[in-house]
Amino acid sequence: MHLAKIGGLFFSRLLVSPAPPSFRFHFRFSLFPVFGRLAVIFFYLVVSQLGGGCASTVGPYSAVERSLQVGDPDEADRIITEAEAFYGSNSRLLYLMDRGMILHLAHRFQESNQFLEEADELAEDLYTRHLRNQALALLINDTKLPFRGDPYEQVMINVVKALNYAGLGDLDEALVEARRIDHRLNVLNDSVEADNYREDPFARYLTGILYESSHDLNNAFVAYEKALEAYRLAQSWSSVPIPRELKEDLLRVTDLLHLDDDHEQYRQAFPDVPGQQPDASSLARLVVISYNGLAPRIEDQFIDLPISLEALALVLQVKQAARFGRKPNRGAEALLYGLQGEIVRVALPHLVSQKSDVAYETVRIMGEDTSVHEQTELVHDLTAMAKKNLDDRLPGLIVRAVARAAVKMAVAEGLGRGAGAAADEKDQRVVQGIVSALVRILALGFEEADKRSWRTLPDEIHIAKILIPPGSYTVTLQPVGQDGRNLGEAFENHLTLSPGETRFMTSRVMF
Repeated sequence: MHLAKIGGLFFSRLLVSPAPPSFRFHFRFSLFPVFGRLAVIFFYLVVSQLGGGCASTVGPYSAVERSLQVGDPDEADRIITEAEAFYGSNSRLLYLMDRGMILHLAHRFQESNQFLEEADELAEDLYTRHLRNQALALLINDTKLPFRGDPYEQVMINVVKALNYAGLGDLDEALVEARRIDHRLNVLNDSVEADNYREDPFARYLTGILYESSHDLNNAFVAYEKALEAYRLAQSWSSVPIPRELKEDLLRVTDLLHLDDDHEQYRQAFPDVPGQQPDASSLARLVVISYNGLAPRIEDQFIDLPISLEALALVLQVKQAARFGRKPNRGAEALLYGLQGEIVRVALPHLVSQKSDVAYETVRIMGEDTSVHEQTELVHDLTAMAKKNLDDRLPGLIVRAVARAAVKMAVAEGLGRGAGAAADEKDQRVVQGIVSALVRILALGFEEADKRSWRTLPDEIHIAKILIPPGSYTVTLQPVGQDGRNLGEAFENHLTLSPGETRFMTSRVMF
């Protein structure tokens, strides 16, 4: 049915069906002009509250980051907990992910997994529902749809769960998560819906470490091979080199499994790595994982599309005012554009990097008879991963945003015509103009991109794997900047390692 007919039917029923004749007469001749003036004032007040636009999307993150900066993840968890209402029902998954990550950083591993397990189940459920409700995004703002998370974020749920179980010393459950990671990535490889994110180098590498920790060398070798291939495939968009540790792992495991051909192949491929790896059967392994920097945030990028010369002149005037230092005001722009009537606005997500200043961490391990100095190396660039995912999704987002804008403008025109048709002849043009303008103002004012993302993740992940004799140690982790100077205070931990044990140690660096 034509939108004008729908609007006409709606307003005709509103004005004719339920009311007595005297009321209809008074409404038509007296209240419509008053309604129009009051409605313009009301909508101006509503959209003016939008101001610069995005303050409400900041939510608890600034306070959470300050708490992590001073090394207080428990306070960060309290902030997230009190902000649960901010997330709302459509961002329940994001709340669970944020709480799970913060509790992981607080080393409250069991509590963390309670939230991440719920997040894992919800992500699966939302994936199924999304396939049935894709068309809904054409009619409403994307922020009103349930947050599903990007595929790499869904994989990170299982990564953090695996590290939680490893932190608890429950290697069997950590291996369950390793298998879930493998399954999830295999599903993505077979999915027609997945964009170009089908492999995750770090997730594959972690599963290899976990398999080797359980002495399952065959599965460890398969995982390390997949990690190597994933790192190679990512070279076109990621600055993460193939980790030296992974090269050593492949040489060691192929040697232990007596895979002579594979071992020789890797020895030739990695001439910078010693071919003879130490016998680790009587040693302990310490895996140091450092989460560095802040995850990227997403902001609105507005694109205003004028469809007449007059509309183009208005857009240029608004943009010129912004260039001279006037802060953009979404409400005022929506009012101007909506009254002009020939400007379409679409909002697209724009990723803002918050790159870490950390080049590496020095790891000093001091025991009674042992002193070891090592450096961490970059194994995962989450900002690059987020950018790649967004770039892959952008063409589809543009099509959906333009289609949604066209639907909204058609609705404005249709409702305006319908309202005009329901009014008296002398008021038709006025009523049509008022109603169309109000709907356009509302549509323009509340147009925004979906800016939700897992912001409690880091920018980068660094790793060091160190073989040492069993015993008691003091481990010191010192972040080092790109200029070679120390960043902030060192982290210190005390631990005792048994023969053949693999211990995971995590730290959070906000630089």
